[in-house]
Amino acid sequence: MKATVLFKEFFNSEKVGGMMLIGCTAISLIIANTSWGSGYTNFWETSVAGHSIGHWINDGLMAIFFLLIGLELEREIYKGELSDIKDAMLPIFAAIGGMLVPAGLFLMLNHGTLGQDGAGIPMATDIAFALGVLSLLGRRIPTSLKVFLTALAVIDDLGAILVIAFFYAKTLVWANLLTSLGIFAGLIVLNRLKVKNLIPYIVGGVGMWYFMLHSGVHATITGVLLAFAIPFGSGGKESPSYVLQHILHKPVAFLVLPVFALANTAIVLESNIVETLSQSYSLGIALGLIVGKPLGIFVLTLAVVKLGWSKLPGDLTWKSIFGVGLLGGIGFTMSIFITLLAFEDAAIVNNAKLAILLSSLGAGVLGYVALSRMFRTVQPEEDTEAISSSLERSSYAMPEKTKDSRILKKEVYSER
Repeated sequence: MKATVLFKEFFNSEKVGGMMLIGCTAISLIIANTSWGSGYTNFWETSVAGHSIGHWINDGLMAIFFLLIGLELEREIYKGELSDIKDAMLPIFAAIGGMLVPAGLFLMLNHGTLGQDGAGIPMATDIAFALGVLSLLGRRIPTSLKVFLTALAVIDDLGAILVIAFFYAKTLVWANLLTSLGIFAGLIVLNRLKVKNLIPYIVGGVGMWYFMLHSGVHATITGVLLAFAIPFGSGGKESPSYVLQHILHKPVAFLVLPVFALANTAIVLESNIVETLSQSYSLGIALGLIVGKPLGIFVLTLAVVKLGWSKLPGDLTWKSIFGVGLLGGIGFTMSIFITLLAFEDAAIVNNAKLAILLSSLGAGVLGYVALSRMFRTVQPEEDTEAISSSLERSSYAMPEKTKDSRILKKEVYSER
């Protein structure tokens, strides 16, 4: 059955990508704690064209990741779960709760300390790992829960991008910032003129990235800006946005994120690990990701439904929303990324990374166990096509033959 093939392709891709991330993290951790550790760390600090290799990865390769996130967000807004305001309210407010509550808990422990700049760390969700863990449960998970987590994670990443732009920007160089925004405006004009060739957008995007890199605003923001400058059109497979999303899927899943993990998870495990994890910023990260995330997602989702602003899909329960909230606590990539911007002290960065790693692992295990106990039976075969269609819109799924969103919503949401 064709839909089943697409379904399997997505989950096989997601599992392999997740396994690569885990493998690269394990390799980096092992090497960092051997006699080769200092040489391994020094390699990422090697200067190339005025910046370290690690800097080029974090400011360059990760811009490609954010471009893919932006393309997915664009698709969700025009054709996906965010195209209908009432449907969109559920994941939007869930994501807001999943950002504000963790940040609040972190600040409760760290306000007025050196660690307070890390409040953005537990706000983030690693979309690759979260969807990867959910994929391990296969067809036991209802379609609507997969769609909900995908939309929530994309909005959450947008929130993280805004936090980076507004709270972690350095001293602004206005000439470079305005030049970058001017290029963006030019690309918008090309969009309005219905220029569909991707080359001028890519060339303009590189220029926009270069000037943003030297503006004081984190250069990865250009990835999202470029995504919204690229024409979406009807969203079909002839759409430039569709084509680029298709091109970027595998390089991001199998190259960009694994390389990021190799470069940024060289965490030295000290003998006094208990003391390390008892630091207020470490506790804030753990409390934010493991407790704050599911609590914030659950409470604001409940509030939106009780206020009548949206409806809970008919095949979901409040327990399943809390289970997905636990998966939202898998911060990893995005949390580490914000850590690098929040702290300059190498010891604090190392300790925060360890707290992120252990907290994300704990959140993933708790989420998997909770959802596996809730959903013990396999979903009916007829749901497969809807699953395949909805997940093709994910940043880590190849967007092939996406259905009209109205058909998808009819299959996914009951009583709508």
